[in-house]
Amino acid sequence: MRNRYLDLLRAAAILRVIVYHLFGWSWLSIVMPAMGVMFALAGSLTAASLEKRPATGVVTSRLRRLLPPLWLLGLLAVPVMMALGWANEEDGEHPFTWWKLAFWILPLGDPPGSELGVDAWEPLWYIRAYVWFIIASPVLWFLWKRLGPACWLLVLAPFVGIAVLDRSGFELPETADVVMWDFVTYAACWITGFAHRDGRLRRLAPATVVFLAVVLAGVALWYQRGHQGEDAWDLNDVSESQSLYSLAFVLLFLRWQPGMAWLGRLRLLDRAVTLLNARAVTVYLWHNLAIAAIWPILTFLAFDELGHLEKPVTLTMTVVLTAAAVLLFGWAEDLAARRRPRLWPDTLPAPAVSRPGEPAAGGAAEPVPSGSPVPSGEPMPSGGPVPAGWPEVGRDGLPHAGWAEVRDGEPVAGRPPAPARHSAASASAPTGTLDLPKGKKRDENSLIPTWWATKE
Repeated sequence: MRNRYLDLLRAAAILRVIVYHLFGWSWLSIVMPAMGVMFALAGSLTAASLEKRPATGVVTSRLRRLLPPLWLLGLLAVPVMMALGWANEEDGEHPFTWWKLAFWILPLGDPPGSELGVDAWEPLWYIRAYVWFIIASPVLWFLWKRLGPACWLLVLAPFVGIAVLDRSGFELPETADVVMWDFVTYAACWITGFAHRDGRLRRLAPATVVFLAVVLAGVALWYQRGHQGEDAWDLNDVSESQSLYSLAFVLLFLRWQPGMAWLGRLRLLDRAVTLLNARAVTVYLWHNLAIAAIWPILTFLAFDELGHLEKPVTLTMTVVLTAAAVLLFGWAEDLAARRRPRLWPDTLPAPAVSRPGEPAAGGAAEPVPSGSPVPSGEPMPSGGPVPAGWPEVGRDGLPHAGWAEVRDGEPVAGRPPAPARHSAASASAPTGTLDLPKGKKRDENSLIPTWWATKE
């Protein structure tokens, strides 16, 4: 069956980001560092694919699933930005350049846009970061497997990189610099996903995990205290704090697997989790535009004086407008995954039947496509066959090591690190948008004692 705990984590991260972008509550970055969680989940699912299939097939398959929804957004947003005078802007952060439009096709750099269209292109830093992690994953996974017990040094390597960058002041040209900083900020979480995939994380002693999480979180908050930006406790403003705190959160929440039978009994919540996972990319790409549309719509309707009802009304409108985007554009995710398009996929589709030995939609021989453990509308069973891409769950409710190919591990919304590397200088962001960049970084066997040793 599907691992509904991972589904729930992804759905919670999506909702956390939507609420954060709507209300700007900086404390939410401490309650749940959503991007670190999502990079860790994506790293785990990517490692599962790399164990079963050639690296080139994994990379192309994941890019194929990710990019069509981005292309659809670009087909709509770029002509609108051009019509509204993007080519004539002189002081925008992304002045119009023809060749940079290629980043809307393959986002090795941030897809550019006009100042008026900031709500369309500003969130795309995550798509760009995800692409680079996918490209790097075959090498990272190879090193992880070859290092053996020393593989945990690979998790520490990004922190060493951050320290070197801070001390040396090393910089790359603008486009490459933000790629570098986003990579070192979240690489530890991505690689910890490898540990979740192959069972190494689960084999760590509970005392070890709790101790490491407390130390990492404490250091992150201590560092944040001395490097606060405009929003004092917004971890997204400081890459160093973000990377440490995200890893602490990931270690705790991926080390243990709680029972999830209760979710199947809450039908509305269960279906909402399914929907958010099935339309993660669409929600990510369009929720910020939904937020930006709230006040123009309210002003047009002459409801712009809401008083104490402002927060519930704007939250409700964000949900409604994002749901409209799911209906209008979500089908692109189904086509990218080679599934039959569905307008509102809040129930799990029936399993597809393939001929013996015939490759499934993603190019690998898979008897059951991801996301298809039970027929639509049926409650989640407590046992049964495991669909592709999700860990087996034993009677104890804990996942076994050994996953199959994943077909719905896509990124969801989050926020880039937006710190000034050595200062707290920042720029204010438009209401309802992502924070704009606040500096040169983007606007986020063992030597340990015996009691830390892994369980064999």
